[in-house]
Amino acid sequence: MAECSKFHTRIEIKPSSSQISADLDDNLQDQKIDFFKSGSQKRGDTWVISVFVILHIMAFIATMAVNDCWTNSHGVCAFKALGRFSFQPLSENPLLGPSASKLDEMGALQRIFLTEHHQTWRLFTFPVLHGGAIHLVINLCSVIFVGIHLEKEFGPLRIGIVYVLSALFGALVAALFIQNTPAVGSSGALYGLLGAMLSALIRNWKFYTNKVAAVTSLICVSVINFSLGLLPYIDNFSNIGGFVSGILLGFLLLFSPQVSKVSINKRLFDTGVKSSIKLKLKQKLDRPVLRSVSLILFIIVLAGCLVAVLRGVNINQYCRWCRYVDCVPFQRWQCKSIATSCETMVSNAQLTLTLTCMSNGKYKVFPFTNLSQLRINDFCSLICL
Repeated sequence: MAECSKFHTRIEIKPSSSQISADLDDNLQDQKIDFFKSGSQKRGDTWVISVFVILHIMAFIATMAVNDCWTNSHGVCAFKALGRFSFQPLSENPLLGPSASKLDEMGALQRIFLTEHHQTWRLFTFPVLHGGAIHLVINLCSVIFVGIHLEKEFGPLRIGIVYVLSALFGALVAALFIQNTPAVGSSGALYGLLGAMLSALIRNWKFYTNKVAAVTSLICVSVINFSLGLLPYIDNFSNIGGFVSGILLGFLLLFSPQVSKVSINKRLFDTGVKSSIKLKLKQKLDRPVLRSVSLILFIIVLAGCLVAVLRGVNINQYCRWCRYVDCVPFQRWQCKSIATSCETMVSNAQLTLTLTCMSNGKYKVFPFTNLSQLRINDFCSLICL
């Protein structure tokens, strides 16, 4: 009896690259994630936001040390128990911060500094200064809330680029509207993160489960910080510039969120190394048209703002109402910068100093005489309101 040999042939049919890509998209859609929870589950990759927060805190401490209200204002300060770090009176700075002259000394932005003194270095100090403790707390809490999530989700390198470029872009936009009053713009970087957050939501809309909550949070943070920008010293135009920059950079840099890829990687491994490399490369180079357009627009707008700033363009000359985007008139401050001049009279017998505004006749008597010229200018601006 002849033995018949049976041959078993095993034919392995690998799915095509297009089929794998479709399955990959289906798997990603099935693994939706909470927008406020990192899909990568990493906890040690938030160092960039931490560095920026520490930098801002150190800059504010240095500003208050230089301000030295206890000495320069002869103890007429808020929270006197803080000594050298006490704040200027609320009538002078409602944000619990330094005087206008000390903000100028630390690098605040004014038009005269750019056009007449050509101090372009202020474009780099402007984004790290705060108008006061209230501004510092609200701004940094917002940065931590938004920035840490984005850094966990998209990595420290990309979020660091968004933060820095948005801060500088916001400074350039602010310089086009700035008047001759000191202004700081640390919120520009925050709005860059908010713009990037909006881009991430739009671009990865199908991956998230709590989109309404995310949009609501974005709107609330934006409104709170923009309202704060209507107070003195805080520039809102840097917020607008930072937001536009963040949107463009978000479309350019923020890829799909880092959802769990255990099953996806296993599927890619099963289909072969070559297909795996192709699909991963395709993921990183997704939506090339959108990213290219975003890059071109960012470069054009950035270059246009830079040229305009270097030429001393003042958009306020063409837009009379624009200043109200940055300031709401109040009895303690005004939105239009005016030249102030005061007559000084010193009484050595009574050890008093009397300042009289030349424009409105108002005056104020101070129980001390040894005021610096910068502090005299600060008080003169308050009297002439």
